[in-house]
Amino acid sequence: MLQLSKTYYDQAIMSLRTGGQIAFATEPLINPKNLKIEGFFCQDKFEKKELILLTQDIRDRLPQGFAVDDHSVLAEPVDLVRHREILEIRYRLPGKPVIAGKRKKLGKVVDYAVEAETMYIQKLYVGQHLLKSLTKGQLSVTRDRIIEITPKHIKIKDPKEPIKHAEKVTNSATAPAIAR
Repeated sequence: MLQLSKTYYDQAIMSLRTGGQIAFATEPLINPKNLKIEGFFCQDKFEKKELILLTQDIRDRLPQGFAVDDHSVLAEPVDLVRHREILEIRYRLPGKPVIAGKRKKLGKVVDYAVEAETMYIQKLYVGQHLLKSLTKGQLSVTRDRIIEITPKHIKIKDPKEPIKHAEKVTNSATAPAIAR
């Protein structure tokens, strides 16, 4: 099931052991190499410091937020050696420019949809310039259209070009590349 990004921002983190709130997830930790939400930046309720909740430690999604075993699943950023690179990047999708072809600006990412089970970002919603948004509305980009993800922009295949069936299979199996 796809969920819009707003369901992953500003969420309470509830402990199953104590039955109360232990932290507050402020924003997702996005891996730009494969567009997967690896975890969440959190504000600890007790010590008022930033911690990380990895998605593998989330037991359930509740109406109140995320359910975890207890406070011990929240990690300090320096302890997550495997995730150091994406922690340093702190990649944010909203506001990222989207281009097609040779620098043809399409607009900026205004929202995205996440597959709830896998935590992979499946769709980007691009807000186009004022004139285009009045005539054509918002542009929806599926992950198989993404060619390259950089810190400055996201490059996609031209929306006017059809995707061949063989190309879909190849692109869905490979992750978008990040350039530095």
